[in-house]
Amino acid sequence: MTLLALGLILWIAAHLFKRLAPDARAGLGDRGRGIVTLAILAGVVLMVIGYRSTEGTFYWGRSPALVGINNLLMLISVYLFAAAGMKTAIARRLRHPMLTGVLLWSTAHLLVNGDTPSFLLFGGLGLWALVEMVVINRAGPWVPPPAKPAKFEAMAVAGTLIVYGAIAGVHYALGYPAFG
Repeated sequence: MTLLALGLILWIAAHLFKRLAPDARAGLGDRGRGIVTLAILAGVVLMVIGYRSTEGTFYWGRSPALVGINNLLMLISVYLFAAAGMKTAIARRLRHPMLTGVLLWSTAHLLVNGDTPSFLLFGGLGLWALVEMVVINRAGPWVPPPAKPAKFEAMAVAGTLIVYGAIAGVHYALGYPAFG
């Protein structure tokens, strides 16, 4: 569980660094981007290794209803990531589409993974997303992105379906059947 916790701490610290210590981050200049990226990647590697190698108390597991809710939340989560990148209509109405997607992702995974390592990983990343939203909101007012042509909506939906299928495929390949 130590590697999992260290990975989570590294992820959170790297993401909050610019917001909580803007002068220190600015002082690093362009090389700061590489340092932050390396810290984030190291955090992901530690989280994956830590999660896959950790056992903990088991409280609940998958049920057909929870798997269905999980899949719906995951589809919405992936769409929010696509919408953020494409600046679709929802991205013009929702200040934090990507962080909202992370929050839905973490909630979806907690529904079907009721064990201690999952609480730490998915709960920790969900809490990070909430903290990040608060920190960003306190930084100043939001200016919604400009409107985009309707083709961007269609591209976001198509991208969502492709990425969602790929994510499901990777889960099956790793031994985690995404659809029950």
